Amino acid sequence: MKESDVAAKVQRALSPARFAHVQGVVSTAAELALRHGVNVEQARLAAWLHDYAREWPPERLLAVVEKMGLPEEMMVIPELWHGPVAAHLAVSEFGIADEDIHNAVFYHTTGRIGMSRLECVLCLADAVEPTRRYPQVEHLRELARRDLTRALAESFDATIQYLIVRHAAIYPGTVAARNDLWRQVQATGNTPPHTDANHV
Repeated sequence: MKESDVAAKVQRALSPARFAHVQGVVSTAAELALRHGVNVEQARLAAWLHDYAREWPPERLLAVVEKMGLPEEMMVIPELWHGPVAAHLAVSEFGIADEDIHNAVFYHTTGRIGMSRLECVLCLADAVEPTRRYPQVEHLRELARRDLTRALAESFDATIQYLIVRHAAIYPGTVAARNDLWRQVQATGNTPPHTDANHV
């Protein structure tokens, strides 16, 4: 299926506001892929697909994820289901069997240990695309152009802090992904400065 056909089918499945977000993710993913040596075509396809099931009602998502055998920790957080479902539909509806695209779509909300560069690009593009508005986003946009791994590590920190403030469930795989990314950052010697705000 051509990219234009994928985009048209995604547009039909989403509200105008959600589709505008997807368009922003596509352009941001392509930019980050080009900067960081990732296949741009894969990045664009993964970005078009990542929110394909985002506006499905929970019961429709549940009917699919129950057949997929997701981890129990993921099954109890319905907000995470649209990624795995979209990854499943990438194959069944769009005929896209590329494993890296599948994983990027599947884990775009949660992350995971050992993320590929494509997975990092999509996850970060979803967080910093032009319609996003939150306190750290401009910093993350600038950092993403220079250091993909550190930008995603900081993005996960921001996500986890957001969830903690709202007493929301945190998927353990996201914490593990965050820890894995910071290990990679620290291995390069590119550690963040310590301030009193970093200490409890």
